[in-house]
Amino acid sequence: MPAFDYAPAPESRDLANLKPAYRPFIGGEFVDGGGEPLKTINPATEEVLAEVGTASASDVDTAVKAARRAHTRVWGPMPGSERAKYLFRIARLIQERSRELAVLESLDNGKPIKESRDSDIPTAAAHFFYHAGWADKLGYAGLGPDPKSLGVAGQIIPWNFPLLMLAWKIAPALACGNTVVLKPAETTPLTALVFAEICRQAELPPGVVNILPGAGDVGAEIVGHGDIDKIAFTGSTDVGKEIQRSVAGTRKRLTLELGGKAANVVFDDAPLDQAVEGIVNGIFFNQGHVCCAGSRLLVQESIAGELLEKLRYRVSTLRLGDPLDKNTDIGAINSAEQLGRIRELVDSGEHEGAQRWTSPCSLPDKGFFFAPTVFSDVHQSMRIARDEIFGPVLSVLTFRTPDEAVTKANNTPYGLSAGIWTEKGSRILWMANQLRAGVVWANTFNRFDPTAPFGGYRESGFGREGGRIGLEAYLDA
Repeated sequence: MPAFDYAPAPESRDLANLKPAYRPFIGGEFVDGGGEPLKTINPATEEVLAEVGTASASDVDTAVKAARRAHTRVWGPMPGSERAKYLFRIARLIQERSRELAVLESLDNGKPIKESRDSDIPTAAAHFFYHAGWADKLGYAGLGPDPKSLGVAGQIIPWNFPLLMLAWKIAPALACGNTVVLKPAETTPLTALVFAEICRQAELPPGVVNILPGAGDVGAEIVGHGDIDKIAFTGSTDVGKEIQRSVAGTRKRLTLELGGKAANVVFDDAPLDQAVEGIVNGIFFNQGHVCCAGSRLLVQESIAGELLEKLRYRVSTLRLGDPLDKNTDIGAINSAEQLGRIRELVDSGEHEGAQRWTSPCSLPDKGFFFAPTVFSDVHQSMRIARDEIFGPVLSVLTFRTPDEAVTKANNTPYGLSAGIWTEKGSRILWMANQLRAGVVWANTFNRFDPTAPFGGYRESGFGREGGRIGLEAYLDA
């Protein structure tokens, strides 16, 4: 049956209210940063979107001092019921400006507008709504009768979910009475700086939130600053290890949410059509730029052929192209650097003998794009089965018994997430207990909710974000 042809349905880029230049946000004001300005690029067209001022070491110090003053004088002593009002206000403003934020996110990041519009921005608002509800109930969270805020939190977020990762970090920190110095990713700073505008709209006291764009040197300055009480980092495992070494022996608290190489395990009794949709969502959502992506598919041997046939057909129907087109399923890879890494790892898979199948979709003439790719005949020793590719590339392995599935799923240094597909509830519970992963989904994948804690262990980091337990990282109980 031929695939449907869809007429273009682009969202207007004018909704993003794009400015020619953006500046760091310190002490409630936008200031000229002392760092070298950077140009942020639309990965779908390679055009420059805006010039962004970056922070210097002295700007980091100024921001930390502003955050300390705000914590000591205003935000820390403020009753939780009053802090909650600000968080509710921020949540409502995110909702009111949701179309603007969604378009800006897709321009700066490259993800499809339907993901920014329907997933990222609503979930970011939901995190502020949820944590606003906790602000006056911290004494009932089971973390002691009178838990206190830590002080100043230094937060560093990645480029794959810029505004959503900001919300994951800032919402619980503010709810618990902390102030924040946050560095957005070098390639995706724009929605964080619009969030700074939202903080001003909400009349958040100056210094409670500070946004410092820049490269890794700015993050290193935040991590190394002596007057920061807690570091929260989401990003690569290698950088996470550097941060852990840096804060070792200091008084700083630390939470890390790092890489992953999740196993998505499909048993022979699974509903295959439903499983195929879950597999596609698990690896091709956000171009595979997801730390918990189901990048290793473990299929019971007896159904491997049938499942692969269904999967390849479904992947061939995914539409790749303009991220602002509402019909687009696969957008742009975030940067030329990341595209190069994906290509290098895919080449290694072919060189090591895996069978590559790539969707026959056409690629745009400009921009950083990579067609969805599925590797079969994959062995555990191959790099594509071991390394985090962070792109739209799936490695398929087979198993015969549940014990073999567990052994293969756990054969990774990571431990962030996993998926199980089966009709047997007892098998789901047994597998969930056996899998070494912080989050295990059953007959679904990539489901997130502010009320549910998320995080990993081993080389996927430690600590939890979201839910009641996520408050613990920002409280001195």
